[in-house]
Amino acid sequence: MTSMLAADSSVARNDLDDALWWRQASVYQIYPRSFADANGDGIGDLKGVTSRVQYLKALGIDAVWLSPFYPSALADGGYDVDDYRDVDPKIGTLEDFDEMTAALHQAGIKVIVDIVPNHSSDRHEWFQAALAAGPGSPERERYIFRDGKGEHGELPPNNWTAIFGGSSWQRITEPDGTPGQWYFHLFAPEQPDFNWKNPEVHADFETTLRFWSDRGVDGFRIDVAHGLTKNLDPAFDHLKSVLSGQDLFEDGQHPIWDRDEVHDIYAEWRKIFNEYTPPRIAVAEAWVEPHRRARYASSEGLGQSFNFDLLQADFRAADFRKIIGDNLAFAADSGASTTWVFSNHDVVRHATRYGLQRTGAQDEAQIMNVGGKQWLLDGGRQDEVDTELGLRRAKAATQLMLALPGSAYLYQGEELGLQEVGEEIADEHRQDPAFFRNKGVEIGRDGCRVPLPWESQGSSYGFGAGGSHLPQPQWFSRYAVDAQEQDPASTLSFYRRAMALRHELQSAEELAWEASPNEHVLHFSRPGGMHSITNFGTTPVALPEGELLLASAPLEDGLLPANATAWLRA
Repeated sequence: MTSMLAADSSVARNDLDDALWWRQASVYQIYPRSFADANGDGIGDLKGVTSRVQYLKALGIDAVWLSPFYPSALADGGYDVDDYRDVDPKIGTLEDFDEMTAALHQAGIKVIVDIVPNHSSDRHEWFQAALAAGPGSPERERYIFRDGKGEHGELPPNNWTAIFGGSSWQRITEPDGTPGQWYFHLFAPEQPDFNWKNPEVHADFETTLRFWSDRGVDGFRIDVAHGLTKNLDPAFDHLKSVLSGQDLFEDGQHPIWDRDEVHDIYAEWRKIFNEYTPPRIAVAEAWVEPHRRARYASSEGLGQSFNFDLLQADFRAADFRKIIGDNLAFAADSGASTTWVFSNHDVVRHATRYGLQRTGAQDEAQIMNVGGKQWLLDGGRQDEVDTELGLRRAKAATQLMLALPGSAYLYQGEELGLQEVGEEIADEHRQDPAFFRNKGVEIGRDGCRVPLPWESQGSSYGFGAGGSHLPQPQWFSRYAVDAQEQDPASTLSFYRRAMALRHELQSAEELAWEASPNEHVLHFSRPGGMHSITNFGTTPVALPEGELLLASAPLEDGLLPANATAWLRA
């Protein structure tokens, strides 16, 4: 045994009280519009989620995280919110939400919902009031409005670019019909940023958090948690983009990202979460340096923060070991548990990323490093992906993740082994604003948001009776739930077995590194006798003595093959 790493809590999973359920939870992300369509209009809905509760229970998850289901014009896949305290009529009603929550709770599954506090949609009643009220009005103070530059204000306040491309400023027409002020948007023009210096913004989001908590929601995922507070002092206008210049500022002082005062907001929210029994939980989507995550994950703040380091890592033992060790140490410093994730609604599915990165191929390793974007920009043909290698590595990585202390976040469809959809989505069918506003630079995220295949036959593979809002490729039929459920060798069966074993074997939040046969093998143990061994190399390796519980690929003459993980009980 070479080293020991431990998080703050030493409580075994099976002994966790209800207040600590999140520390080592398995959370399944549902993108509602693409999960299941109950009414046959081509768009997934809440009744569709309710209809699949038994599937989710059989998978063995502890919680679902629902991406936005609020009223929206879908300028950014639902992350442009018209009303934070209602359900989009295309997705259902508040009564449907209550029914779904009750069904999930009855199945022993917690409910986490997405909160989008950085920006609203331009259809939000507050923004419409701001447009009507005129410059200097209290209504405009809820957002970030500025006068333009130039003789007649015809130039934007600065030359910053938005994340989805183009200027981060949009000019409006004033109530009298004249060209007017400009408003700031980090993302699409349809997503005006809130002014978090305004007390009304604070109060309204506190109302929203109580609204959903009172309806039985167990927790919240906070979108762009590191971007709420801003300093748009003209002294920063020289920056080419709000996305650059981090190295020019001390920690916490960048004009847009990860400013120290954002934690004052989350301290307010923590007081609200603690009003409930058990306290509501929250996880921050904060793309920050590891040493900056602790404040987001502290017990005085949101309590947990996403760790995307493994998602961005090459499939190499040394990279995985460093990331695991560093993040368990950072989690221990904050008193939180860490999180692990390989796929979500914003990135190329990891079964595809791992099929693009082949050992020793530097150019393909570079493709992996940028999350598969270059592959998509180059046309994204599935025949360019080694799907067998990609799925094999994805299963190995996921099994390793499920053995780690902390929370594991899964994305809908990865349990089916789904690959990213590439060239099958024609330009005219794409929906992501990143594609339309940034052509040639961003291909968009539609490829991981294609509706799930539930049946191997039918026009939408069982998604719904009226087709699907994004086109599904023919090869989806091979991945359908009904094609995998009765096959003990399927990816779905593997996930179900792995999740069941995770529940059985989960123990104190500690990890001990064990001796490995070579530098390409990671071997660690958990209290209670569980051992996880992953072979990142190219040749099979011998397993230590113990009872084999699960392997992500069949053993070869008793040896663990390349790109595979095995769990043993010592």
